[in-house]
Amino acid sequence: MQVHRDLDQLPEFHNAVITIGTFDGVHAGHRFIIEQLQQAARQCGGETVIITFDPHPREVLQPKPNNIRLLTTLPEKIALLKQAGINHLVVVPFTKAFSEMPAISYLEDFLIKRFRPHTIIIGYDHRFGHNREGGLELLEKEQQQYGFQLIEIPKQIVHDLTVSSTKIRNSLHEGSVKLANELLGYTYFLSGTVTHGDKMGRQLGYPTANLQLTDDRKLIPAEGIYAVLASINGGTPLPAVMSIGNRPTFNGTDLRLEVHIFNFNEDIYDQEVNVSFIDYIRPNKKFDAIDALIQQMDKDSAEAKRIISEM
Repeated sequence: MQVHRDLDQLPEFHNAVITIGTFDGVHAGHRFIIEQLQQAARQCGGETVIITFDPHPREVLQPKPNNIRLLTTLPEKIALLKQAGINHLVVVPFTKAFSEMPAISYLEDFLIKRFRPHTIIIGYDHRFGHNREGGLELLEKEQQQYGFQLIEIPKQIVHDLTVSSTKIRNSLHEGSVKLANELLGYTYFLSGTVTHGDKMGRQLGYPTANLQLTDDRKLIPAEGIYAVLASINGGTPLPAVMSIGNRPTFNGTDLRLEVHIFNFNEDIYDQEVNVSFIDYIRPNKKFDAIDALIQQMDKDSAEAKRIISEM
């Protein structure tokens, strides 16, 4: 898959079959659109082209703290779309000026001039241009003049996509990672760099890798204890247990992402760790004694090992 970030350096696409969207999560619902894109490209001997945006349009149009929590960062999205077999991904820098482009200019100067589409696949309710004035009706009106075919994604499919994204986010916020994984079609994951902590886990017999997220817009699942797989610098996934929370037993206040990799003792500071969430084990709990906490950590580790062994 070719990734294009400069709109002035796009290639001449051959019978481009295009669709437009954020594709956050590249979840199971998105796969339906991708399959439609690929089927249409096969029929015309063309290339599949997905147009997406960075940053997420909501960050620009509704700038608020914590306004958006991403299911996939841009590098993660790129990797997932590559796996899906897309030919071209065009990452459009989303700005206020771009959002204020008149709809007819968006069609003529952006879609037609830059992509010369053979086919446009678009949701029934997709809006574009200043004040969202453009949509399916404008494309239908102009398609004969510009000679592209138009495929509408029906209301039910768009509704299912929206519901899926909402369910995935809600599931992760509730710690229901198994349901989220089912809707995604893959195991939810996040990545971070290993930073120095206070070594408290090591003192308890459970050394942990403290993660600083690669992108702080990434959605973090609910606080609690999880069975996970941890991959260091893209290496083999290793069974692990993860804690997300503020360490209530030690009266912590800041959110920590801590991963204990079983039977692992290497120094991995400043290295990247990718964590895939397999299942939720329990919520966080404040313990009155350190011994009680260690006993619970023993149980959590045993449960995580059991869950992973039964995958």
